[in-house]
Amino acid sequence: MFTNLTIKQIEKKMKQLPIDEWSGLIENLFKDKRKGVQNLAGRLEKKLVSWEREKERLREMQIWEMVLYKKGYNFIAGLDEAGRGPLAGPVVAACVILPLNYNLPGLNDSKKLSAEQRERLARLIKKAAVAYSVGVVNHYEIDCLNIRAATQKAMVKAVDSLSITPDYLLIDALEIKSSIPQESIIRGDQQCAAIAAASILAKTTRDALMDFLDSFYPQYGFKQNKGYGTTQHFSALREYGPSDVHRRSFLKRLAEIGNRDLSL
Repeated sequence: MFTNLTIKQIEKKMKQLPIDEWSGLIENLFKDKRKGVQNLAGRLEKKLVSWEREKERLREMQIWEMVLYKKGYNFIAGLDEAGRGPLAGPVVAACVILPLNYNLPGLNDSKKLSAEQRERLARLIKKAAVAYSVGVVNHYEIDCLNIRAATQKAMVKAVDSLSITPDYLLIDALEIKSSIPQESIIRGDQQCAAIAAASILAKTTRDALMDFLDSFYPQYGFKQNKGYGTTQHFSALREYGPSDVHRRSFLKRLAEIGNRDLSL
């Protein structure tokens, strides 16, 4: 069926077809005597194999939700946070309910994605989600509580502000005070689709907040470091001292264990 087409025409035609229809057509391309067509078939075959692996990875990430759905739970929410480790800014949690069998290629732990990938996926998640929300706990509350309690508080806020009440919570490595049944999953952002989606929304939301804070405190480089302890950030702390949005409890602890002069 491709013998009368040029290589560019074949490539264009293949790209117009859903990738799950490629398999049989690639076999025909390998039978073509033209070397260029066979090379194209090899490239397309690699893409198909990669797509099949990604499809299987996404299927495995949906197992948690599928098991719960079969038990009668319909609104299964994933919960994750961003910002437990930085020296400045808030901790942000996100709560996401995805449609059943929702496939989003590239969905993964936010830490494994580039900023551009996170932003693209965040837009798609928000568009497709049954419901989503975020909870924010600021630096002052972090100092008053501790980062673990502040993170749990952010998660509770995210759950409480969801437009639909979940009937089950899947949480990345934490438990929260809630009457809703829950499961804490170690490395949940790599194993569970809803938690991975929540990790992306939490991260992109927090990054946007740190970009905003950078306009008020440009000397600390929040737009680049997002509040984390980079060399440039420590240098700015020594020169300017902490800002109003720095976590004093974190800086105090660092000064104690690392003998850093952070101008507290």
